[in-house]
Amino acid sequence: MTSRSTFLYLLLVTAAPFFALLFQDTSASEYDHKYADNEKVILWVNKVGPYYNPQETYNYYSLPFCMPEGEIPVHKWGGLGEVLEGNELIDGQIDIRFKKDVERGPICSIEMDALKAKELKDAIENTYWFEFFMDDLPLWGFVGEYNPEMKDDSKHLLFSHKKFVIKYNKDQIIQVNFTQDSPQRLIPGKPLELTYSVNWLETNISFARRFDAYLDYPFFEHQIHWFSIFNSFMMVIFLTGLVSMILMRTLRNDYAKYAREEDDLETLERDVSEETGWKLVHGDVFRSPRSLVLLSALVGTGAQLAALTLLVILLAIVGMLYVGRGAIVTVFIVCYAFTSFIAGYVSGSLYGRNDGKHWIKSMLLTASLFPFTCFGIGFLLNFVAISYHSLAAIPFGTMVVMLVIWAFISFPLALLGTVIGRNWSGTPDNPCRVKTIPRPIPEKKWYLTPSVISLMGGLLPFGSIFIEMYFVFSSFWNYKVYYVYGFMLLVVLILIIVTACVTIVGTYFLLNAENYHWQWTSFFSAASTAVYVYLYSIYYYHTKTKMTGFFQLSFYFGYTLMFCIGLGIMCGAVGYLGSSMFVRRIYRNIKCD
Repeated sequence: MTSRSTFLYLLLVTAAPFFALLFQDTSASEYDHKYADNEKVILWVNKVGPYYNPQETYNYYSLPFCMPEGEIPVHKWGGLGEVLEGNELIDGQIDIRFKKDVERGPICSIEMDALKAKELKDAIENTYWFEFFMDDLPLWGFVGEYNPEMKDDSKHLLFSHKKFVIKYNKDQIIQVNFTQDSPQRLIPGKPLELTYSVNWLETNISFARRFDAYLDYPFFEHQIHWFSIFNSFMMVIFLTGLVSMILMRTLRNDYAKYAREEDDLETLERDVSEETGWKLVHGDVFRSPRSLVLLSALVGTGAQLAALTLLVILLAIVGMLYVGRGAIVTVFIVCYAFTSFIAGYVSGSLYGRNDGKHWIKSMLLTASLFPFTCFGIGFLLNFVAISYHSLAAIPFGTMVVMLVIWAFISFPLALLGTVIGRNWSGTPDNPCRVKTIPRPIPEKKWYLTPSVISLMGGLLPFGSIFIEMYFVFSSFWNYKVYYVYGFMLLVVLILIIVTACVTIVGTYFLLNAENYHWQWTSFFSAASTAVYVYLYSIYYYHTKTKMTGFFQLSFYFGYTLMFCIGLGIMCGAVGYLGSSMFVRRIYRNIKCD
């Protein structure tokens, strides 16, 4: 294959899932979900693994299930998101025909030997589950049942009969009820027959509502969920009121002192001698922060992640992305690539306003900071998945596709954004001139130090999203289909407002302590929210899950670390940008000479 054809192939693989999402209702093929009478309906077998370890999944035929004789089974290759989620669909080759009942049909016969019996017994003992798909509807079941109180031969029973009750509306499949029965003992040397039955029932449920059966309404729309939104909303009102009432009143009094032009000389000299707090550091507050390249890259990336999060949530609300396998992941990656312009623009503007000189380094770091951090964590997790021969291992071709997306879409857009941000809004325009010699920072009480302000700054933002984190973790690690993206949108908006308000308060306290190193403090104060989320994930792992083994341990904390890094960068950027607007606003109205 030539280099040109290889690139075109990668481009098609990249773009196809995204366009499939946009036009999924207008496609006309096997995937339009319409069948003629007696037309074959494919049952796709996907993966199998321990129920309590959601990421530890393997190919369905990694267990010694027999494959029906006949043609070589067909693989259904999905999009980028589906591969990253560890799906590998294979035609189960079970003869299911639209509207044709099957009372009891054979699947195949397992020639049981000692090795196969041991593998199946281990799977049953470890509560292995499997996943099928029929007409894009997921079906789940357990391999067998384990009865430890029974005798040796009866402890492990394999379900040998699969029963499908399929509801249809005209020419479309609406619902599939999947159950199993006929548990059989695993006796070496004795063949085990696998059978199935199909029963078709007509229903008046519309095709648009066929996924309602998978949505756990009582769980996600519980009263505590509504109460958490109301509680967080009241926190927003309180904090915005606090910032407006206390800080602005204090600042108004300070402004009044500077505005008095007709005071007598004695009063003016007394005011100047009593000048304290944030006014004393006006000559240093706009001094360029340490590690400006890194700060610019972090703030730019955080602004991109904030815009990306809101965009993906809105698309999920409009397009019901939870319906498609891997749809959320695919849309997230594609949207991340196209929102890289935001990262470059914000980073370039910030770097230019602080009179940065190393533009190439700033551009490269902004474009690669978050993607390569995720690649690094994913690379380590991939080694673990490969060593376990798990479907969670990312194929080399998928890695190449993601690298192509970054190299040909994300990277150029980040560079373009940096150049435009530098030229359009990168001119230094600080309200106060920076003095040549830095002012010494006096000793203050321990609670006014940057480290304490940084640690305390994340408590209230974490409190505003605490309940939602429980629902998000439950959907990701406990087989819940998350669909309440309206709730998530409100929570994200509340998080942004609370983070900005809390960081502004912390910045004001820091400046009143005559400490002008507010840039990194404001970033870390907001980013510390992610620290509390990660600590909560440790609590959740030990109290709400039954995960075991190094594989699941590494994937749980690896993915959570990836999520918390992104959350920390996003909140840190919100905190810094809010504090920057606040600082520029308060120093605009004082005499900086």
